[in-house]
Amino acid sequence: MSPSTKRTQHVFVVDRTERITPHTVRVHLGGPAFRDFVDGADPDRLAATDKYVKLLLAPPASGLVPPYDLDALRADLPKHERPARRTYTVRSVDHEAGTMAIDFVVHGDEGLAGPWAAAARPGDLLTLSGPGGGYTPATDPDVTHVLLGDDSALPAIGAALAAMREDATGVALVEVASAADEQPLVHPAGVDLRWLHRDATGADPGTLLLAAAEALPRASRPVQVFAHGERTAVKAIRRLLQDDWGLEKADLSLSAYWALGRAEDRFQEEKREPVGVIFAD
Repeated sequence: MSPSTKRTQHVFVVDRTERITPHTVRVHLGGPAFRDFVDGADPDRLAATDKYVKLLLAPPASGLVPPYDLDALRADLPKHERPARRTYTVRSVDHEAGTMAIDFVVHGDEGLAGPWAAAARPGDLLTLSGPGGGYTPATDPDVTHVLLGDDSALPAIGAALAAMREDATGVALVEVASAADEQPLVHPAGVDLRWLHRDATGADPGTLLLAAAEALPRASRPVQVFAHGERTAVKAIRRLLQDDWGLEKADLSLSAYWALGRAEDRFQEEKREPVGVIFAD
């Protein structure tokens, strides 16, 4: 997308926040923008359990107030003083309350979005565009569900599990920093939810997830896979699923949500480079 391409900016109002785990803050967003956002969204994307939005976050000391005239800001301000775009999964949408929830991982003052969420208070404004997305759990009872992800994929996995049929079967492997970072997730009794803790081994992000995926038996029934997280791990999981399991691309929802050692802006740029390619074809 070129810099001049316009995205509709929906300016939401913070309704409330809650601390889900020591490192996760859930921000509930509402206000008049909610109805415009819902009414203007593609119905399939709005229904997707991996739906995501693009946030625009201004530097805390900038004094900028949304909505932003991005063309004017590009002309007047250096990049580090302009709002930065960040991609986040929508954890849930409450149509009755007119709010949607987004989970933010918070590690002190690290990053831009995490500190914003930690400091957010009712009445604060947040501008976003979207939604995107394209995965929903299959409703065919003969399908085995395989969900693989790290902390970054936890909101989408939680939403997918909650949307499944009660008699759905499969496995969900979720890698997080520690036991304290586990979240209570509603899921069908037939879907085996397993948590993997990095602090137990000191492993790099994605290492435990890949090892656990490699240890899974190949399902004999049709399989639908949702696998998202750190880029190197997702690439290896793609090879496992296509080369060893023999799954078709149509059976897979795979993408990298982030890359170890890469800032968000550089990671997004690399999506257009060979290093950012997940599928071989």
